[in-house]
Amino acid sequence: MYEKFDVVVHPVSELRGELTAQPSKNYTTRYLIAAALSGTETLVRGVATSEDSHALQECLQTWGAELIPEGRDMRVRGFGNRPLDQQTLNPHNAGAVARFLMALAGLTSYTKFITDYPESLGKRPHGDLLKALESLGARTTSLDGKMPIEIWGNLQGGKVSVNASLSSQYTSGLMFLAPLLPDGLEITLLGDIKSPGPLKQTIETLRVFGVEVSHSEDLRTITIAGGQRYHAPEVTVPGDYPGSSALLSAAAVMPGEVVIHNLHEHDLQGERLSIDVLKSMGADITREGSTVTVRGGKPLKAVVTDGDFFTDAVQALSAAAASAEGQTTWENVYTLRLKECDRISDTRAELQKLGLSASETEDSLSITGKETLEGGITVDGHGDHRMIMMLTILGLRAKQPITITGAHHIRKSYPDFFDHMTRLGAKFDFIER
Repeated sequence: MYEKFDVVVHPVSELRGELTAQPSKNYTTRYLIAAALSGTETLVRGVATSEDSHALQECLQTWGAELIPEGRDMRVRGFGNRPLDQQTLNPHNAGAVARFLMALAGLTSYTKFITDYPESLGKRPHGDLLKALESLGARTTSLDGKMPIEIWGNLQGGKVSVNASLSSQYTSGLMFLAPLLPDGLEITLLGDIKSPGPLKQTIETLRVFGVEVSHSEDLRTITIAGGQRYHAPEVTVPGDYPGSSALLSAAAVMPGEVVIHNLHEHDLQGERLSIDVLKSMGADITREGSTVTVRGGKPLKAVVTDGDFFTDAVQALSAAAASAEGQTTWENVYTLRLKECDRISDTRAELQKLGLSASETEDSLSITGKETLEGGITVDGHGDHRMIMMLTILGLRAKQPITITGAHHIRKSYPDFFDHMTRLGAKFDFIER
């Protein structure tokens, strides 16, 4: 495959086949970090192969972790509470990686963060996390909360407040830091708490690695005692719901039958709700254990729902909304504006290019479904893996092929996406850039 490419998506009549969901990007990130924070050896089974995963591995190695690939698994010999000092980390375009590691820089006397994606991660805000670290005694420099960022740490712990209205990642980073500080952390979340699902994933990860966590039912306060150790001899990464939401949406929109394995029913990934949303739209979806079957092509109807519980599935589900009768609205999704692109305005613009009616408010996106799409145009992937998935689904049912620019950015979270779609019957041409 070319290093950089556009993709031509051809119309097809149906999708049919079986796939195993790729390993979760979010759990891969959490398990590898926790393994690195262990002073012992951990075997992480089923590590994601995405660009975000590779960016994290590079940073952890810079900090002194030893990572030994064993097929799709990774044996990690961690640095415990002593990451190497005086290092420069480049998380590339991985926002969660950057923020988790910025918090963990509190264990070091000095760490610098840079990115070679100035137009994407370089524009994303980290100021609320830096303020929280400063309240604990850290010293930081940044470009108004953006990279490059320098952090002087050697923190002891204590009480800390953090704004949770822009991202849950700031809080997750502080949770990873807390058990390794002498005094631990008592974290208070301020503002409207966004994306509670990822916070629960972080709490679960800490507990899997033997760290004790207590929290209020609403997650407004989280207390983690200091002087604890991370330890888990072996963990297995579950299947990825955010990426699979694109497969599920495509399968619901197109005639045929698609079976996806390794999607656990009681997973804490908020994007598992994409199954419930598609069902509420009228999709024929059944589950047997961790296997989900979609019998596609059924008429879909619009829904109005809070998208904050499944933010990384909103764009994939927007492709289903584009087929549904009526106007679908995703409410409470302001944080989508702070991703790889503005996933509200940019999504609206691309949908309108394809002849769909779409509108936005500051924190919502509305889409009116349309029975047929003409296609025959070029649309912009905006350097965003989720945007590329959505546009691909729309291209499958257009009358004429559509071309998506910058489709190589799919590798950020789902490098096998086009291969998996091809195995279900999709047809693509790849054009080197």
